[in-house]
Amino acid sequence: MTISVLLLGLTAVVVDEARERIDLPDIEFHSGTGLADLRAVFAQGPVDHVIMGAGLDLGQRLSIVREIFETSDTTTVHLKDRASGPDAFLPFVRAVLTGLRGP
Repeated sequence: MTISVLLLGLTAVVVDEARERIDLPDIEFHSGTGLADLRAVFAQGPVDHVIMGAGLDLGQRLSIVREIFETSDTTTVHLKDRASGPDAFLPFVRAVLTGLRGP
C-alpha cells in the first residue's frame, strides 16, 4: 500500500531536497510551501501524513493545521521545531517516516 506524504516548508529548495534524498519504498511524496499547495494536493486525493517545517510563520502553520483537520479525519500532522534550524528538516522527515513505518 502506498503512503501519501505531503512535505511543507518555507522554501521549495529545503522541501525538495528532503523529498529527493529520502528513499523509502511505497511512499508517494508531494511538496509545497503553503496553504494553496496543501489544498491542491488534497484535491488530488487522500493524504496520509503532512510533515511541516518550522520556517513557516505561526499564523500560516495554524491555518494549515486547521485546514487539514477540517478536511480530513485520517491525516496526521507532524510539526518540526524551530530551534534545530532548516538543516534538521531532512533528519526530522526521515525520523517521522521511519517511526510511522514501525519495526
